[in-house]
Amino acid sequence: MFEGSIKIKDKNIPCTSLGTAPFAGLTYFGHRSRLYQIDLYNNPENIQKIIRRSYNLGVRAIQLIPEPPVIRALTGAVESGLDFTIIGTIRAGRFQEDLKLLLDLEADAILLDEEYTDKLDTWELADLLDSINETGVVCGLITGFPRNTTRKLLASDILDLFDIYMIPLNKLGYMMDFPSFLEDERRELEEMILDTGKFIMAHKILAAGILKPDEAFEFLESVDYIDMVSIGVASIEEAEETFTLLFEY
Repeated sequence: MFEGSIKIKDKNIPCTSLGTAPFAGLTYFGHRSRLYQIDLYNNPENIQKIIRRSYNLGVRAIQLIPEPPVIRALTGAVESGLDFTIIGTIRAGRFQEDLKLLLDLEADAILLDEEYTDKLDTWELADLLDSINETGVVCGLITGFPRNTTRKLLASDILDLFDIYMIPLNKLGYMMDFPSFLEDERRELEEMILDTGKFIMAHKILAAGILKPDEAFEFLESVDYIDMVSIGVASIEEAEETFTLLFEY
């Protein structure tokens, strides 16, 4: 699954991206966040090893949270000859800083973090999306609340301002704003997502490490509205297991 690329505007965007949340040590990994900070965030050379191995396994894009150690690792990998498509995230409270940074890195797509998407009014989002669109890159939104935020977007007039919509999706409904995630809820989400008409990128597929790749991908195979995936791994071994299996499905 998710080999190759898709055309968005004038860009060819690979369908599989290496996620960087573990590299950034984001807190939703629980006790592992501290381990990731020690092993990865504080040691960019370890991040670079994972980036290199993921590339060799066939991953051609990186969904970049522009934390300094992650940028350092990616820059080293690119300077050694690896050709990554960058799908960048603008972090909360750092719009101008991150927009310039990602443009300097020649990102092909730039997405607004969920802190913008889920909390701002749509007119405020429109101003930010306009600023991104003016640069000529592919523009997108990330949500942590695929139910409530998708409802907000469908009721707005900003759907024509972005192309990629990145949502959490896993069989458990973990880190999704559904009280349960069974047949009725899954159908509800599918109908809403299809109504957006956007290119859909799924993340949190492994439910922050709760799910094994095989059971996560088995569920993903049953979903027909996902165009792209972003999957974070925290070691070379995880990269080998995860991406080898993904491309075999």
